[in-house]
Amino acid sequence: MRRMRSLWVGATLVAVLAALGVAQGLLERTAAAQAQGQVMAPRFEVDPTFPKPLPNDWYQGQSIGLWVDAQDHVWIVHRPDVLDAIEGAGDRQTGECCKSAPPILEFDQSGKLLRHWGGQDGPGWQWPSSNHGLNIDNKGNVWIGGNGAGDGHVLKFTQDGRFVMQVGRKGVAADSLATDHFYMVAKTFFHAPSNEVFVADGYGNRRVAVIDADSGKMKRFWGAYGRPPDDKAAASQGAYDPTVVYQHFRGPVHCADVSNDGLVYVCDRTSNRLQIFKADGTYVREVYTQKDSRGDGSVWDVAFSRDPQQRFLYIADGRNQKVRIFERSTMTELTTFGKGGHYPGEWYSLHNIATDSKGNLYTVETYEGRRLQRFLFKGLAPVTTRQQGVAWPTGQ
Repeated sequence: MRRMRSLWVGATLVAVLAALGVAQGLLERTAAAQAQGQVMAPRFEVDPTFPKPLPNDWYQGQSIGLWVDAQDHVWIVHRPDVLDAIEGAGDRQTGECCKSAPPILEFDQSGKLLRHWGGQDGPGWQWPSSNHGLNIDNKGNVWIGGNGAGDGHVLKFTQDGRFVMQVGRKGVAADSLATDHFYMVAKTFFHAPSNEVFVADGYGNRRVAVIDADSGKMKRFWGAYGRPPDDKAAASQGAYDPTVVYQHFRGPVHCADVSNDGLVYVCDRTSNRLQIFKADGTYVREVYTQKDSRGDGSVWDVAFSRDPQQRFLYIADGRNQKVRIFERSTMTELTTFGKGGHYPGEWYSLHNIATDSKGNLYTVETYEGRRLQRFLFKGLAPVTTRQQGVAWPTGQ
């Protein structure tokens, strides 16, 4: 028994030393690259084992919201009602597979499905006609929006699906000057220092709106360049022209995420631009990416690296099927990864991105993508190409 224990201890020590050797080697290579003035950027590898298959013959629909909570649990919202006759054969009793999964799904770090709920109206609240966007605040509350016709509200629930608050209401029309409702919200973002929720309002309206997270009271809103939104002028801007600098959000206003240093990053998706503001709506600057992109546009969502300075900004480009990595201080694009397709590490209409406490990155896809993926953070690496392609595991 003593000899077996000694062998076990010895093997463990060897494994630890080997791991330390790999880490030390990585640190040394990184330091050497930095000393030579090479541009460094985060490197990722797709994790094809995440998540685990859904139980109950459930099928995941268009996936249009994503967040990682304080326990590194991964939450998504999807649209179960889009399944066709083949995907929903179980629901229609025309085949064994498959059935609609509830719209809110929670996964742990192993990829196991935990809680699942949502999809129905309840006392004092209305489920959106079309789910869109998900965010979790510092008390663990889940916020969702909706971009269906007439969806003029956001909802707040506990993580068990218990209703907390509805802000706004259904059955409204576009009005970017409204103070009591929204119209076709794309995404919400909770900002802890101010206890505010920034609303990308979004598909019908053309603004960023800010509400108090406890009362739901509207505190302020703004349009492109920090000016008052103008729905009539925005609607008259016409088809996209890459030579035009649009004075109003063309939309959808698809994200309004706040960095640790209080900057608001707003996705004007079909204008292929990110506009940056102070938290009070003061315009700072704008950045274009893939300006010639048409159709759905190239700026769908953003996420921040998890270092305290949030040195890197990730942009989800659902038109060109890439994650774009920017140095946030200069807003210089360093590199990209990904390509179009349905295999691991590829995307079909990349919709949302989020990071966990370890720096890993998660993505969901809409339309016919209908998938959640994880990309493992592998540290900083020298940038050797602007287009990396699929972030396939290297075995290192």
